Amino acid sequence: MTAVLCAVAAVLLLGACGTQVAGRGTSQSPTGPIPWTIGEPSEVTGARLADGGRTLLLDAQVPSGAHACVRELKAVLTDPVQEDLVRVQISFYSPAGDRSSGCTKERSATARVRLPAPLGSRKVVVDNYVQFTADGARPPALRLCGKLGCTPPATGCTAASYDQALMAVDAPEHTYRDSEECDGKWLVLDFSWRTGPACGDGSAPGCSSRLGDRWFFRARKSGWVPIAEGVAGGCRDVQRREPDFPASLCKGLAPLSPSLHPSFPPVSASPSPS
Repeated sequence: MTAVLCAVAAVLLLGACGTQVAGRGTSQSPTGPIPWTIGEPSEVTGARLADGGRTLLLDAQVPSGAHACVRELKAVLTDPVQEDLVRVQISFYSPAGDRSSGCTKERSATARVRLPAPLGSRKVVVDNYVQFTADGARPPALRLCGKLGCTPPATGCTAASYDQALMAVDAPEHTYRDSEECDGKWLVLDFSWRTGPACGDGSAPGCSSRLGDRWFFRARKSGWVPIAEGVAGGCRDVQRREPDFPASLCKGLAPLSPSLHPSFPPVSASPSPS
């Protein structure tokens, strides 16, 4: 009897040795291990300096979950340091491309890179689109720049300022301005954008198709602030929202062409079958 009990115990012990709790160790999927692929952070939220300006620390949003979701987080210089610019790229390896990995959340992590010389007045460009500058920042932090760069244009009757107004109303990409009425404090902006197929010389039917819009703005410290949208002629649309809008900028406005701003009345209900 003793021999039988020992044999049973041995079988149970060996069986336990081959048991692994789900979720521990390498990520698994029904078809095998989940691959770790290279990726970039979804957002870079902050930057600061250390070591007398020679080390750059970058705060970024990376995948997170119940188990390991990030390996080899690093920041590297992508180009030689220029007189006015430092270019940096952040990367890491993660299984987050497969949701079954459990890496469906995010957390903040810090990557660092050593500069060959103190940053000084150079701007920092991360992953080609996020910019930081020491100008106007409280050391050791750097200031995160906006969509218009680190020194936005002054609000006024200028092309750069009109571009800021288009951003303020989330105008489609590749929008171009049709007309402007501006006195430095108030602005009317007509703009349009191409639609339909991409065409070479634009001679084919549909290549000149476009849509458009008209917005009215007021100048603030932050830039042009949209106050009204309207396609009718004259001042009615804007002065209904902002009575102080000067008539000199809107009284001569013609209605926006229906081809630019078509209306789509609701479809009438189909008659019920008798």
